[in-house]
Amino acid sequence: MNYCYECGTMLHKRFLEHEGEVPYCETCGCYRFPIFSTAVSVIVLNPGRDKILLIQQYGRASNILVAGYINKGENAEHTVVREVQEEIGLTVGELAFNRSAYFDRSNTLMLNFSCVAESESLEHLNRQEVDQAAWFTFDEAKQAIRPQSLAEQFLLHFLEGNSLTETL
Repeated sequence: MNYCYECGTMLHKRFLEHEGEVPYCETCGCYRFPIFSTAVSVIVLNPGRDKILLIQQYGRASNILVAGYINKGENAEHTVVREVQEEIGLTVGELAFNRSAYFDRSNTLMLNFSCVAESESLEHLNRQEVDQAAWFTFDEAKQAIRPQSLAEQFLLHFLEGNSLTETL
């Protein structure tokens, strides 16, 4: 953040006790902590825990994970359940946090979770949000996920030893 979100003045770093260097607005006389969006992305496992759901959206031919923004007043876990239901039409359980990463292009903190779907049915896709969805084996998912994407980073980290895959 380079400019004050209240007055537009260029911010300068100023020391704040217990915080370190923080952007400061000389005009407003206030410290300006970063403001960013928060979203979830979801590694959806089938009931047998041997396949991962990947989707394609918005006319793009690349495979990604289900994702969506957290609504005001909503916690991340609820967002996972809601987004999978809204986009794919699946009910999920056994939710687990995987990892987080900041996505600079959209100024978004991405929180990645994994969950287990109660079925493999893809009959109720929300076609306004999802062009295609398919189940992939773990090896197929590694090959099919959009290369050099945050989704790929999350997926590879998950496959390296997440607790939901340990019971396979």
